[in-house]
Amino acid sequence: MLRLIAQRLGLGLLTLFAASVLIFAGTEILPGDLASAVLQNSATPESLAEMRKELGLDRPAAVRYVEWLGHAVEGDLGRSLASHRDVVEEITPRLKNTMFLAVYAAVVAVPLAVVLGLMAAIWQGGIYDRAVNFVTLLTISVPEYLVGYILIKYLSVRLGWFPSLANVTPDTPLLERIGLTFLPMLTLVLVVMAHMMRMTRASVLQIMASPYIEMAFLKGLPKWRVVVRHAFPNALAPIINVIALDLAYLIVGVVVVEAVFVYPGLGQLMVDAVSKHDVPLVQACGLIFAGAFILLNMTADVLAILTNPRLRHPR
Repeated sequence: MLRLIAQRLGLGLLTLFAASVLIFAGTEILPGDLASAVLQNSATPESLAEMRKELGLDRPAAVRYVEWLGHAVEGDLGRSLASHRDVVEEITPRLKNTMFLAVYAAVVAVPLAVVLGLMAAIWQGGIYDRAVNFVTLLTISVPEYLVGYILIKYLSVRLGWFPSLANVTPDTPLLERIGLTFLPMLTLVLVVMAHMMRMTRASVLQIMASPYIEMAFLKGLPKWRVVVRHAFPNALAPIINVIALDLAYLIVGVVVVEAVFVYPGLGQLMVDAVSKHDVPLVQACGLIFAGAFILLNMTADVLAILTNPRLRHPR
Protein backbone atom coordinates (compact mmCIF):
# COMPACT_ATOMS: atom_id res chain seq x y z
CA MET A 1 0.00 0.00 0.00
CA LEU A 2 2.82 2.40 0.82
CA ARG A 3 4.42 1.62 -2.53
CA LEU A 4 1.17 2.42 -4.34
CA ILE A 5 0.86 5.72 -2.48
CA ALA A 6 4.50 6.54 -3.29
CA GLN A 7 3.84 5.80 -6.97
CA ARG A 8 0.78 8.08 -7.00
CA LEU A 9 2.80 10.80 -5.26
CA GLY A 10 5.58 10.50 -7.84
CA LEU A 11 3.07 10.71 -10.71
CA GLY A 12 1.47 13.73 -9.04
CA LEU A 13 4.81 15.55 -8.83
CA LEU A 14 5.55 14.68 -12.45
CA THR A 15 2.13 16.01 -13.48
CA LEU A 16 2.71 19.19 -11.49
CA PHE A 17 6.04 19.66 -13.27
CA ALA A 18 4.31 19.29 -16.64
CA ALA A 19 1.63 21.76 -15.52
CA SER A 20 4.33 24.28 -14.52
CA VAL A 21 5.81 24.04 -18.02
CA LEU A 22 2.39 24.72 -19.57
CA ILE A 23 1.74 27.63 -17.19
CA PHE A 24 5.07 29.26 -17.97
CA ALA A 25 4.63 28.68 -21.71
CA GLY A 26 1.08 30.06 -21.56
CA THR A 27 2.23 33.30 -19.96
CA GLU A 28 5.04 33.57 -22.50
CA ILE A 29 2.62 33.54 -25.44
CA LEU A 30 0.20 36.07 -23.94
CA PRO A 31 -0.50 38.86 -26.46
CA GLY A 32 1.58 41.96 -25.94
CA ASP A 33 5.02 42.53 -24.51
CA LEU A 34 5.42 42.59 -20.73
CA ALA A 35 7.87 45.48 -20.80
CA SER A 36 5.51 47.49 -23.01
CA ALA A 37 2.63 46.72 -20.64
CA VAL A 38 4.65 48.02 -17.69
CA LEU A 39 5.87 51.21 -19.37
CA GLN A 40 2.67 51.80 -21.42
CA ASN A 41 2.67 55.25 -23.07
CA SER A 42 6.07 56.24 -21.71
CA ALA A 43 7.82 53.46 -23.64
CA THR A 44 10.82 54.37 -25.79
CA PRO A 45 13.26 51.97 -27.48
CA GLU A 46 15.86 52.72 -24.80
CA SER A 47 13.44 52.34 -21.87
CA LEU A 48 11.99 49.14 -23.39
CA ALA A 49 15.46 47.63 -23.67
CA GLU A 50 16.27 48.63 -20.10
CA MET A 51 12.96 47.25 -18.79
CA ARG A 52 13.41 43.94 -20.64
CA LYS A 53 16.84 43.63 -19.10
CA GLU A 54 15.48 44.46 -15.64
CA LEU A 55 12.69 41.88 -16.00
CA GLY A 56 15.11 39.30 -17.35
CA LEU A 57 13.32 39.07 -20.71
CA ASP A 58 16.62 39.35 -22.57
CA ARG A 59 17.52 35.82 -21.43
CA PRO A 60 16.30 32.58 -23.06
CA ALA A 61 12.88 31.31 -21.93
CA ALA A 62 14.33 27.98 -20.74
CA VAL A 63 16.75 29.75 -18.40
CA ARG A 64 14.00 31.93 -17.00
CA TYR A 65 11.74 28.89 -16.50
CA VAL A 66 14.38 27.00 -14.53
CA GLU A 67 15.02 30.07 -12.38
CA TRP A 68 11.27 30.61 -11.79
CA LEU A 69 10.67 26.96 -10.90
CA GLY A 70 13.63 26.93 -8.53
CA HIS A 71 12.37 30.01 -6.71
CA ALA A 72 8.83 28.55 -6.61
CA VAL A 73 10.10 25.35 -4.96
CA GLU A 74 11.77 27.53 -2.32
CA GLY A 75 8.49 29.40 -1.74
CA ASP A 76 9.50 32.56 -3.59
CA LEU A 77 6.88 33.35 -6.26
CA GLY A 78 8.32 36.75 -7.17
CA ARG A 79 6.85 40.23 -6.89
CA SER A 80 3.65 41.58 -8.37
CA LEU A 81 4.21 44.02 -11.23
CA ALA A 82 1.01 45.92 -10.43
CA SER A 83 1.26 46.38 -6.66
CA HIS A 84 5.03 45.77 -6.27
CA ARG A 85 4.23 43.52 -3.30
CA ASP A 86 5.46 40.00 -2.67
CA VAL A 87 3.23 37.56 -4.56
CA VAL A 88 2.84 35.32 -1.50
CA GLU A 89 1.55 38.27 0.54
CA GLU A 90 -0.80 39.18 -2.32
CA ILE A 91 -2.17 35.65 -2.67
CA THR A 92 -2.53 34.55 0.96
CA PRO A 93 -5.73 36.47 1.90
CA ARG A 94 -7.32 35.68 -1.47
CA LEU A 95 -6.49 31.98 -1.09
CA LYS A 96 -8.16 31.96 2.33
CA ASN A 97 -11.32 33.43 0.79
CA THR A 98 -11.33 30.83 -1.98
CA MET A 99 -10.82 27.99 0.49
CA PHE A 100 -13.65 29.32 2.65
CA LEU A 101 -16.03 29.37 -0.31
CA ALA A 102 -14.95 25.89 -1.43
CA VAL A 103 -15.34 24.40 2.07
CA TYR A 104 -18.69 26.17 2.52
CA ALA A 105 -19.99 24.68 -0.73
CA ALA A 106 -18.55 21.22 0.04
CA VAL A 107 -20.14 21.07 3.50
CA VAL A 108 -23.53 21.72 1.91
CA ALA A 109 -23.17 19.79 -1.35
CA VAL A 110 -21.57 16.48 -0.30
CA PRO A 111 -24.05 15.24 2.36
CA LEU A 112 -27.03 16.64 0.45
CA ALA A 113 -25.97 14.96 -2.80
CA VAL A 114 -25.32 11.60 -1.13
CA VAL A 115 -28.67 11.61 0.71
CA LEU A 116 -30.65 12.66 -2.37
CA GLY A 117 -28.81 10.09 -4.49
CA LEU A 118 -29.64 7.33 -2.00
CA MET A 119 -33.29 8.40 -2.01
CA ALA A 120 -33.32 8.22 -5.81
CA ALA A 121 -31.91 4.69 -5.64
CA ILE A 122 -34.50 3.65 -3.04
CA TRP A 123 -37.39 5.04 -5.08
CA GLN A 124 -36.00 3.92 -8.45
CA GLY A 125 -38.39 4.54 -11.32
CA GLY A 126 -40.73 6.73 -9.28
CA ILE A 127 -41.67 10.38 -9.70
CA TYR A 128 -38.89 11.51 -7.37
CA ASP A 129 -36.27 9.53 -9.29
CA ARG A 130 -37.41 10.97 -12.60
CA ALA A 131 -37.44 14.49 -11.19
CA VAL A 132 -33.91 14.04 -9.85
CA ASN A 133 -32.67 12.79 -13.22
CA PHE A 134 -34.29 15.74 -15.00
CA VAL A 135 -33.02 18.41 -12.59
CA THR A 136 -29.47 17.03 -12.39
CA LEU A 137 -29.20 16.76 -16.17
CA LEU A 138 -30.46 20.33 -16.46
CA THR A 139 -27.95 21.74 -13.95
CA ILE A 140 -25.07 19.85 -15.57
CA SER A 141 -25.99 21.28 -18.98
CA VAL A 142 -26.19 24.92 -17.83
CA PRO A 143 -22.85 26.76 -17.35
CA GLU A 144 -22.14 28.06 -13.88
CA TYR A 145 -22.03 31.74 -14.85
CA LEU A 146 -25.59 31.47 -16.18
CA VAL A 147 -26.71 29.79 -12.96
CA GLY A 148 -25.11 32.63 -11.03
CA TYR A 149 -26.86 35.33 -13.05
CA ILE A 150 -30.23 33.57 -12.69
CA LEU A 151 -29.78 33.40 -8.91
CA ILE A 152 -28.82 37.08 -8.82
CA LYS A 153 -31.89 38.06 -10.84
CA TYR A 154 -34.43 36.18 -8.74
CA LEU A 155 -32.94 35.86 -5.23
CA SER A 156 -31.16 39.22 -5.14
CA VAL A 157 -32.80 41.69 -7.54
CA ARG A 158 -36.43 40.58 -7.38
CA LEU A 159 -36.74 39.12 -3.89
CA GLY A 160 -33.87 40.95 -2.21
CA TRP A 161 -33.01 38.01 0.04
CA PHE A 162 -29.26 38.00 -0.56
CA PRO A 163 -26.69 40.55 -1.80
CA SER A 164 -25.63 40.25 -5.43
CA LEU A 165 -21.99 41.11 -4.67
CA ALA A 166 -19.95 39.11 -2.17
CA ASN A 167 -18.00 41.97 -0.65
CA VAL A 168 -16.08 40.39 2.22
CA THR A 169 -13.03 41.63 4.10
CA PRO A 170 -10.65 39.90 6.54
CA ASP A 171 -12.60 41.55 9.40
CA THR A 172 -16.03 40.29 8.25
CA PRO A 173 -17.69 38.16 10.99
CA LEU A 174 -18.36 34.52 10.21
CA LEU A 175 -22.16 34.73 10.15
CA GLU A 176 -22.10 37.82 7.96
CA ARG A 177 -19.57 36.16 5.66
CA ILE A 178 -21.85 33.13 5.32
CA GLY A 179 -24.74 35.38 4.29
CA LEU A 180 -22.66 37.42 1.85
CA THR A 181 -21.29 34.31 0.12
CA PHE A 182 -24.58 32.40 0.02
CA LEU A 183 -25.28 33.01 -3.68
CA PRO A 184 -21.80 32.00 -4.94
CA MET A 185 -21.96 28.98 -2.62
CA LEU A 186 -25.39 28.03 -3.98
CA THR A 187 -24.11 28.37 -7.55
CA LEU A 188 -21.24 25.97 -6.87
CA VAL A 189 -23.53 23.55 -5.02
CA LEU A 190 -26.02 23.38 -7.88
CA VAL A 191 -23.22 22.68 -10.35
CA VAL A 192 -21.27 20.00 -8.45
CA MET A 193 -24.13 18.34 -6.58
CA ALA A 194 -25.64 16.95 -9.78
CA HIS A 195 -22.54 14.87 -10.57
CA MET A 196 -22.40 13.42 -7.06
CA MET A 197 -26.12 12.62 -6.99
CA ARG A 198 -26.02 10.81 -10.32
CA MET A 199 -22.92 8.84 -9.38
CA THR A 200 -24.38 7.86 -6.00
CA ARG A 201 -27.58 6.63 -7.64
CA ALA A 202 -25.77 4.77 -10.43
CA SER A 203 -23.24 3.10 -8.10
CA VAL A 204 -25.86 1.95 -5.62
CA LEU A 205 -28.14 0.59 -8.36
CA GLN A 206 -25.21 -1.33 -9.83
CA ILE A 207 -24.57 -3.00 -6.47
CA MET A 208 -28.30 -3.72 -6.09
CA ALA A 209 -28.00 -6.37 -8.83
CA SER A 210 -25.57 -8.44 -6.72
CA PRO A 211 -26.64 -11.86 -5.33
CA TYR A 212 -26.08 -10.89 -1.69
CA ILE A 213 -28.52 -7.99 -2.14
CA GLU A 214 -31.13 -10.46 -3.40
CA MET A 215 -30.48 -12.59 -0.32
CA ALA A 216 -31.07 -9.55 1.90
CA PHE A 217 -34.44 -9.00 0.21
CA LEU A 218 -35.31 -12.68 0.65
CA LYS A 219 -34.69 -12.28 4.38
CA GLY A 220 -37.45 -9.65 4.44
CA LEU A 221 -35.34 -6.56 5.01
CA PRO A 222 -36.92 -3.25 3.88
CA LYS A 223 -35.43 -1.66 0.77
CA TRP A 224 -34.14 1.45 2.52
CA ARG A 225 -32.17 -0.69 4.96
CA VAL A 226 -30.74 -2.85 2.19
CA VAL A 227 -29.62 0.26 0.29
CA VAL A 228 -28.14 2.08 3.30
CA ARG A 229 -26.62 -0.85 5.21
CA HIS A 230 -25.54 -3.22 2.42
CA ALA A 231 -25.42 -1.54 -1.01
CA PHE A 232 -24.09 1.91 -0.11
CA PRO A 233 -20.88 0.82 1.72
CA ASN A 234 -19.88 -1.35 -1.24
CA ALA A 235 -20.58 1.47 -3.72
CA LEU A 236 -18.34 3.99 -1.97
CA ALA A 237 -15.29 3.74 -4.26
CA PRO A 238 -16.75 5.52 -7.35
CA ILE A 239 -18.74 7.90 -5.13
CA ILE A 240 -15.60 8.98 -3.25
CA ASN A 241 -13.79 9.39 -6.56
CA VAL A 242 -16.45 11.72 -7.95
CA ILE A 243 -16.68 13.67 -4.68
CA ALA A 244 -12.92 14.24 -4.68
CA LEU A 245 -13.00 15.39 -8.31
CA ASP A 246 -15.88 17.76 -7.56
CA LEU A 247 -14.00 19.13 -4.56
CA ALA A 248 -11.10 19.81 -6.90
CA TYR A 249 -13.51 21.68 -9.15
CA LEU A 250 -14.73 23.72 -6.17
CA ILE A 251 -11.20 25.08 -5.74
CA VAL A 252 -10.16 25.34 -9.40
CA GLY A 253 -13.52 26.14 -10.97
CA VAL A 254 -14.28 29.16 -8.79
CA VAL A 255 -12.68 31.55 -11.29
CA VAL A 256 -15.92 32.14 -13.20
CA VAL A 257 -18.12 32.19 -10.08
CA GLU A 258 -15.84 34.66 -8.29
CA ALA A 259 -15.84 36.90 -11.34
CA VAL A 260 -19.65 36.86 -11.51
CA PHE A 261 -20.10 37.81 -7.85
CA VAL A 262 -16.92 39.97 -7.64
CA TYR A 263 -15.78 37.78 -4.76
CA PRO A 264 -12.24 38.65 -3.57
CA GLY A 265 -10.81 35.18 -4.03
CA LEU A 266 -7.92 33.69 -5.92
CA GLY A 267 -9.92 33.31 -9.12
CA GLN A 268 -10.89 37.00 -9.21
CA LEU A 269 -7.27 37.90 -8.45
CA MET A 270 -6.12 35.81 -11.40
CA VAL A 271 -8.63 37.48 -13.74
CA ASP A 272 -7.44 40.93 -12.62
CA ALA A 273 -3.79 39.88 -13.00
CA VAL A 274 -4.39 38.73 -16.59
CA SER A 275 -6.04 42.05 -17.48
CA LYS A 276 -3.07 43.93 -15.97
CA HIS A 277 -0.51 41.60 -17.60
CA ASP A 278 0.86 40.82 -14.13
CA VAL A 279 2.75 37.69 -15.20
CA PRO A 280 4.27 36.65 -11.83
CA LEU A 281 0.83 36.77 -10.22
CA VAL A 282 -0.79 34.82 -13.07
CA GLN A 283 1.91 32.15 -12.87
CA ALA A 284 1.54 31.84 -9.10
CA CYS A 285 -2.26 31.51 -9.27
CA GLY A 286 -2.03 28.95 -12.05
CA LEU A 287 0.53 26.92 -10.11
CA ILE A 288 -1.65 26.91 -6.98
CA PHE A 289 -4.73 25.85 -8.93
CA ALA A 290 -2.79 23.08 -10.66
CA GLY A 291 -1.31 21.85 -7.38
CA ALA A 292 -4.73 21.77 -5.68
CA PHE A 293 -6.35 19.91 -8.57
CA ILE A 294 -3.54 17.35 -8.80
CA LEU A 295 -3.50 16.82 -5.01
CA LEU A 296 -7.25 16.16 -4.83
CA ASN A 297 -7.13 13.86 -7.87
CA MET A 298 -4.32 11.92 -6.23
CA THR A 299 -6.32 11.76 -3.00
CA ALA A 300 -9.30 10.38 -4.92
CA ASP A 301 -7.09 7.73 -6.47
CA VAL A 302 -5.68 6.67 -3.10
CA LEU A 303 -9.12 6.61 -1.44
CA ALA A 304 -10.49 4.49 -4.28
CA ILE A 305 -7.69 1.98 -3.67
CA LEU A 306 -8.35 1.95 0.08
CA THR A 307 -12.08 1.34 -0.37
CA ASN A 308 -11.62 -1.40 -3.00
CA PRO A 309 -9.18 -4.16 -2.00
CA ARG A 310 -9.12 -5.52 -5.56
CA LEU A 311 -7.25 -2.40 -6.71
CA ARG A 312 -4.40 -3.08 -4.29
CA HIS A 313 -3.15 -6.05 -6.31
CA PRO A 314 -1.73 -5.88 -9.86
CA ARG A 315 -3.97 -8.74 -10.99
